[in-house]
Amino acid sequence: MELVIRRYEARDHDAVWALHNLALEQVGAHAGNGPWDEDLHRIEDAYLRDGGEFLVGQLGEHIVAMGASRRMGSGRAEIKRMRVRPDVQRQGFGLAMLAELERRAATAGYATLHLDTTVGQVGAQRLYRRFGFMETGRTVRGGFETILFEKRI
Repeated sequence: MELVIRRYEARDHDAVWALHNLALEQVGAHAGNGPWDEDLHRIEDAYLRDGGEFLVGQLGEHIVAMGASRRMGSGRAEIKRMRVRPDVQRQGFGLAMLAELERRAATAGYATLHLDTTVGQVGAQRLYRRFGFMETGRTVRGGFETILFEKRI
């Protein structure tokens, strides 16, 4: 079965929320639910209405991947909420989502993408480095040591 990537629709909310929680719990990066997750309850406002994007990846009727971008100023976009369901990881779905987000960001006129991930999310780090992102620093966010990445597109 082939992954179908499409733009988020309101009917996807519950599946996106479940995927978000499952994927973070699997890698030990879940800080619990709180106000930091508010964007996932208002995706249209947080991403789609301000030059950003929110994509879902489907296998059949099931959403198994997701990823977003949002405008962070002139020529800059931030990649957010990259998740792949644990039982289908390492099949290229994260790479496909990231490639589509980059393609859409370039089409929208962005020149630089940036993102972050926790030090415990080793698979995500490999994906971002493989896709040409360079580490630009480290910080602590939400109690997790976080690696900052950037890429010119």
